[in-house]
Amino acid sequence: MLLFLDIDGTLLPFGAGDPYPAYETPFELTAEAAAHPLLARIDPALGPRLLMLGCELVWATTWLDDANACVAPWLGLPPLPVVHWPDEPEGPGPLHWKTRSIVAWAAGRPFVWLDDEITGADRDWVAALPLPERALLHRVDHRHGLTDDDFGVVEEWLGGR
Repeated sequence: MLLFLDIDGTLLPFGAGDPYPAYETPFELTAEAAAHPLLARIDPALGPRLLMLGCELVWATTWLDDANACVAPWLGLPPLPVVHWPDEPEGPGPLHWKTRSIVAWAAGRPFVWLDDEITGADRDWVAALPLPERALLHRVDHRHGLTDDDFGVVEEWLGGR
């Protein structure tokens, strides 16, 4: 089972009216990670929780390889595979620009996609595909990032497989 993971708005919350907590990580950081000014908004406890889901984690973010240099050490994660996006964005339409690339990367395998920009159009498009396995496209509230409720949705979906 694949789990595609966005960073901005999913792990790294933004846009709330209240100040964000500042976390300290118990994990050893690279100099690049330690220097990143916004990482303290990411709860390092999310790393072990993501690993406990038992999925193959894949970065699906504009951070690209910087996700492994900065965010993975902050969360105590090993380097993860990274979805590399096409040079030219997909044509106009209701789909998120990541959707087709994520489906192609999954290559028919079941997957979860956590992102703060998923819409009903993305869910409908994926549901209409002749995928041999199911997919969960779950929208995370960018103001709070990944929460217990989001983990509950994913765990319930994984348990129903």
